[in-house]
Amino acid sequence: MRTSSPYFTIGISLKMYFGHAQAIRWANAIGEIVADHPAVARGVAEVFVVPSFPSLAPVRDALAGSGVRLGAQDLSWADSGAFTGEVSGAELAEIGCALVEIGHAERRLLFHEDENIIAAKTAAALRNGLTPLLCVGEQEQESVPVAARKVISQLDSALTATASAGLSGPLLVAYEPQWAIGAPEPASAEHISAVVASLEKHLAGLSAHVKSRVIYGGSAGPGLLTTLGGAVRGLFLGRFAHDPAAVRLILDEANALAGGSLIAPRAG
Repeated sequence: MRTSSPYFTIGISLKMYFGHAQAIRWANAIGEIVADHPAVARGVAEVFVVPSFPSLAPVRDALAGSGVRLGAQDLSWADSGAFTGEVSGAELAEIGCALVEIGHAERRLLFHEDENIIAAKTAAALRNGLTPLLCVGEQEQESVPVAARKVISQLDSALTATASAGLSGPLLVAYEPQWAIGAPEPASAEHISAVVASLEKHLAGLSAHVKSRVIYGGSAGPGLLTTLGGAVRGLFLGRFAHDPAAVRLILDEANALAGGSLIAPRAG
């Protein structure tokens, strides 16, 4: 039976790992898996993919009819103008993107994106009807209370420009502790569950952003969804989803979790 909103959200970013032809082949394989998978057919899980800018349109075409949502890895804070090399949220929406990644640790560290830029990009996404895929995460390994305080501060900072502009809409928050990105293993299940619960509680109090949810990224891969036991609403995957078979395994996990007693009914 299909639910009104899938319990699990599974996303994959290709970063800059794939060439153009490879990305299209991968998208074709993902589309075939998702189109036929019972977790998606039952409404248990939804899937989105975030390829590089040149691959957005052909990946969109490769995924047509599969139900997979398309996202971009970045956007400009401006909607149009003389901004060489930038891509606007307006154009991303025009070509069929549903969401856009903002504030990833690599953008913060390598490209020096500060809180003001992240806030402006979050506003640009909402202004153009895109769901912000807002990445937050503490830099060093911390206790749960300290980590939760830091990521909630990042979330609130990212929303300063949206609040002042009166913008609203759901957020997809990816909790990605920076110390876990690229690591051999993700953060512990206890740490992930506790920090995600704090983020969810905070989001529930933001009336302008109803139906938001939190997923986990940072060396996420097959097996983690089961380890978390339904306590987290989804995963944001990187290199561990480069093999389409791994995506199938994770959807199998979602289907198995939904068939058992590990998931309590939740709204939204």
